[in-house]
Amino acid sequence: MEDSIARPEDGLLPENLDIPVDATLQISDHIPTFDLEVPPPPMPTELTEDASTDTATSEASSLKRSKPHDEADEGWQTVERRSAKKSKKEKKIPAPTSTNYPSITFNYNAKLQSKIALDSLRNLILYIFAEGTAPQWVSISQRPQFRKIVAIMVPGLEEAMFKQDVDFATYNDQPLDGQQRPRVLTSPDDYYPRLLKKDELPEILKDFADMFPHLWPVKTPGNEKYGTIHSPLATMLTAPIDKPKEAKGQRGVQPAKEPKGWKDERTRITEFLMMPEDFQANGYLLHPACIPAERRKNYQDLEGWVHTNVLNLSDGDVPEEEIQQGSITAGRDVLALDCEMCMTGPEEFSLTRVSLINWDGTVVLDRLVKPDKPIIDYVTRYSGITEPMLRYINTTLQDVQAALLEILHPRTILIGHSLDSDLKALQLTHPFIVDTALLFPHNRGPPLKNSLKFLAQRFLKREIQKGVAGHDSREDAKACLDLVKQKCEKGKSWGNHESQGENLFRRLTRAGKSYRANGGVDAKGGVSNGKTSAMVDWGDPMKGAGAASTFPIGCRSDEEVTEGTVRAIRGDPVAEEIPFGGVDFVFARFRELEAFQGWWNQNSDLMPPDLSGLSLEMCVQNLTQRIKRIYESLPPCTGFIVFSGSGDPRDMARLQAMHAQFKKEYSAPGSNWDELSVKWTDREVQALKKAVGVARNGIGFIGVK
Repeated sequence: MEDSIARPEDGLLPENLDIPVDATLQISDHIPTFDLEVPPPPMPTELTEDASTDTATSEASSLKRSKPHDEADEGWQTVERRSAKKSKKEKKIPAPTSTNYPSITFNYNAKLQSKIALDSLRNLILYIFAEGTAPQWVSISQRPQFRKIVAIMVPGLEEAMFKQDVDFATYNDQPLDGQQRPRVLTSPDDYYPRLLKKDELPEILKDFADMFPHLWPVKTPGNEKYGTIHSPLATMLTAPIDKPKEAKGQRGVQPAKEPKGWKDERTRITEFLMMPEDFQANGYLLHPACIPAERRKNYQDLEGWVHTNVLNLSDGDVPEEEIQQGSITAGRDVLALDCEMCMTGPEEFSLTRVSLINWDGTVVLDRLVKPDKPIIDYVTRYSGITEPMLRYINTTLQDVQAALLEILHPRTILIGHSLDSDLKALQLTHPFIVDTALLFPHNRGPPLKNSLKFLAQRFLKREIQKGVAGHDSREDAKACLDLVKQKCEKGKSWGNHESQGENLFRRLTRAGKSYRANGGVDAKGGVSNGKTSAMVDWGDPMKGAGAASTFPIGCRSDEEVTEGTVRAIRGDPVAEEIPFGGVDFVFARFRELEAFQGWWNQNSDLMPPDLSGLSLEMCVQNLTQRIKRIYESLPPCTGFIVFSGSGDPRDMARLQAMHAQFKKEYSAPGSNWDELSVKWTDREVQALKKAVGVARNGIGFIGVK
């Protein structure tokens, strides 16, 4: 039988048959074989990709004959349809020696003015995958050729470990007294990258020289003045929000705008309650219900202070069946509180007015209060209180306390701005608090706080505290109430996206770019199609930033982190969950070295690993081998980043705990300097600054497989 092509006009091939683009089709799948001799139609001498295929005739003429594959195929015809518009296939991976191969290189002629910031590593990822700003500290070649990026965080890894004569057996023997180990200087200026030479590295770290050309000194964001550093993990996983261009001549506080792609996520107010560990850190006196039962018996009441009638935190819980569907108050009574104070002594303020506003905006309580001591300054500009207002007032602090204890019950939530100062004036504690100063954080981080006036202007487009009449406690309470309502309607990210930015995984999903070289169809600027991602970490990544990743992978050891990272890179064999070929971006964190070094966060809800029987040298060797296994699993054209996140934070944490204890004792009523268990002087201030400087010094490695 001669080769033949079935045509629509022959009645053998339906006109509306949908043959996939660039696919081959076995005619036998659709029609039986007939012992007929059908002369083949004349084939066009040339057919371009732009040729028309509108008619059935041209459709048939675009089918290309091919010979049978073997004897068993006799009587069957394999045909192929050529598409008018072929999709752009992923180009062949360039050879490593090709000029088209991607690279990240350091320019030795560059004049670096400082160490690279940790967020520069994050911005490098954004530049390659999401059209971020081009870095100035490295040169990126053939950016469209990058297939994947893998970033691994390794707390506990220090620059001093890469010194040739390092003795791991005595590495951690120095006492923790503020005198840190001598650091390895990367250059006379201490901010240029150090060339990794294999013969100048300890034996257990020589593999780093095969994976990376340089060791980079990296600066973790923080503030020596305030004795704090920002979370390295949060810094890496938070992309900055693109700032809109302000109109020419526009001044003052600009109203908040929803970021591109923003979606409201209605959230219950109970999601914003302060946790027990947040109270003392923010100047609050603990309510007895916030103290574990076994320690509560040692609780000593301060003279004049009262506590709302809550025995346990569970007393405030509301059964789900009692909560109206969609309610953001979650069955709780929500009251906004604000107080005004006047001066009754040097640096001493006493309560002169208290206002309480209900969720619906009605005034529950609004009273003027006569302090026990004579007022020396009414500070009317700020308090709004004048001498005539209090002339005939006999209400005392004790009267107000009694009234509040009648109003506040276990299912009451108090909201306010820097509510710790109001509660100190009232000498009152309550365990269920929402503080708008913490709910809308300052863009430079704690301990700085936004003023209520600024928040009202920015988020409510409202002017408060205007003129010489001073503050109005009812007006301020209403502003707090409306800020919390707005937060509940829009979701947890509202109001802090400006300081904390956008989740990195979400940004890559929203704004990831693909190019012709890696599957995109636009040769010039790439096409927005989003990048898949995986977060591989100890515990449950769904509880943090990893919830926004495409595939969160929880682990219980560094070995599981290694396996999970390789799995995310390669994908599942038959795509059970992760598509074969893996994801575009992988972020992972090792923690065993962190635990061995004593850097483990004591507030973590995870138990540190059992490392008994291991030495520092064995931990570092295991780490190196795991990183090497991940490196070997990477496909060509993959960017690879390893970074420590910070330097040694132990001395900083010790001094921060001392400062917190000092503030707690010093701010207590009737405190005496000589009786303080902790003294905080200029010596401790300078020691904390130095410790923060040490903790901010991390390292990083950047390469391309």
